[in-house]
Amino acid sequence: MSSTIYAASTAPGRAAVAVVRISGPASRPAAEALAGALPPPRQAGVRTLRSPAGEPIDRGLVLWFEGPASYTGEDLVEFHVHGGPAVVAALLEALAAQGLRLAEPGEFTRRAFERGKLDLTQAEGVADLIEAETAAQRRQALDQLGGRMSQAQARWREDLIEAQAIFEAAVDFPDEEIPTDVLRRAEAPLRRLIAEVTAALDDVRRGERIREGWRVALVGAPNAGKSTLLNALAGREAAIVTATPGTTRDIIEVPLQLAGYKALVADTAGLRETQDEIEAEGVRRARVWAEGAALRLYLVDGSAAAGDFSNADLLQRGDLLVVTKADLPKGGADAAAEAQASARGLELVRLSAHRTDDVDGLIRRLADRAVADLAGSEPPAATRQRHRELLTEALERLESALANDLAPELAAEDVRLAGRALDRITGRIHPEDVLDRVFAAFCIGK
Repeated sequence: MSSTIYAASTAPGRAAVAVVRISGPASRPAAEALAGALPPPRQAGVRTLRSPAGEPIDRGLVLWFEGPASYTGEDLVEFHVHGGPAVVAALLEALAAQGLRLAEPGEFTRRAFERGKLDLTQAEGVADLIEAETAAQRRQALDQLGGRMSQAQARWREDLIEAQAIFEAAVDFPDEEIPTDVLRRAEAPLRRLIAEVTAALDDVRRGERIREGWRVALVGAPNAGKSTLLNALAGREAAIVTATPGTTRDIIEVPLQLAGYKALVADTAGLRETQDEIEAEGVRRARVWAEGAALRLYLVDGSAAAGDFSNADLLQRGDLLVVTKADLPKGGADAAAEAQASARGLELVRLSAHRTDDVDGLIRRLADRAVADLAGSEPPAATRQRHRELLTEALERLESALANDLAPELAAEDVRLAGRALDRITGRIHPEDVLDRVFAAFCIGK
């Protein structure tokens, strides 16, 4: 029998209302010890809560959920009390005095998963919904919680079963009169699976970027105006700006909301050869961050006599080449930047970080790019690196099965392993260390 756990489900601090939950076999007697007779299941009742010594703690609402018709699938009780720290502390102390155990991070949701109330991707959707900062993150998390990956996997399972049955028939009954084209019959379900898993894998990067933030890197030579532009985009002094080259040594990230999507804009160390060990490490980190970004803005001081494009190998077609300090007289760097943009297939933007209209125009351009990159006809089914790794494994197995059509025993094993990889996404097969990693990211009380 599992232990009975308790925790505050609302954030610490002062609030109008705080919620404390208990879940497990001793939930009802523990709640009755505090509140007396409980209201009928799934109905709220006003009760005076008392400590083991009989001292009043608070007067609040009590809700009793009889398992399995509860969030965790166990008997569960919620106390809705006044949100003062002293009230919550006294209530938690009274529960601890009854021998109940403080819940670990994510333990309520983990119990829901273990009792079949949620699959693993839905549990991850709960965590994402709690962490959602933007409308796009909220929509994606709700879709995940609604079982989008589970629905996709149900479709895939039909084709997996069909393909595996065909291959195993050829292995188990080699002497029977099986049609000579039996192995070719597995090709259709395998190709459907490969197409769908490939589509999910192609879309997982979009899901990760919606969850974690669409990354924009400001790169370029020292004193190109990166820190000044970052401050203008942030609307505050996020980075130190001086005339001394190499002031920025580390990555400075600023979160923005672009058309309902979370974005992370990063000021990076000026790209140049240097003997300074600390600055050299900053340049290395800048290149790594820029290579992993969704979009790079390569800044060039348009008032300089010559532009520095020695690190333009970082750029990809469609990136922005930004000519800064457009409020100053043009130097030779301006014309050089225009030629570089044309040769490399880059969009050219001229601006001054001191002009509001210029900065607002850049923000609109970034928002358009974020929408083009992240919007889709429907939310992605896969949203995490864990999903991507397992989808990749499944795809490799399916492609191997298709190539092994003359060795049905090998093809059957490949299809079986592909199914295992897909099952691990939703948690039908779940190594304990995977569960520990997933639920450790939750807050206590959820």
